[in-house]
Amino acid sequence: MTSDENPTTMVRRLEAATNAHDLDALVGCFAPGYVNETPLHPARGFSGREQVRDNWRMIFAGVPDVTAVVLRAVSDGDVVWSEWEMSGHRRDGGHHLMRGVILFTVDGGLATRARFYLEPVDHGTADAGRAVREAVRATP
Repeated sequence: MTSDENPTTMVRRLEAATNAHDLDALVGCFAPGYVNETPLHPARGFSGREQVRDNWRMIFAGVPDVTAVVLRAVSDGDVVWSEWEMSGHRRDGGHHLMRGVILFTVDGGLATRARFYLEPVDHGTADAGRAVREAVRATP
């Protein structure tokens, strides 16, 4: 990244590559030593852009009409806070919808690290009170 390039440019390239289903352009947004942290699911963390390629190959095959929308993106130094929505239809006809935040660290125009908080949307019926009770295992 040049000193006058905003790190959010990488996020917009990633969004465009996702929507074009251009696997090479998408993988090209990531540094070779890229590290993905998934704090809500620590075992899912990985390093290396080849895992990015493998993951997106499966996504494009499993959700052939997947689209991504970056709802908001703001940078703070070399970190981009980005809010995403990804939607489409799985091959079994079911709806695919994920929403969340990804914090990317960007260097030289490439993502070198991410903290990944993108999750499938839960269409459950639990209201706020019930969800809190279930989270803390409280009884009504």
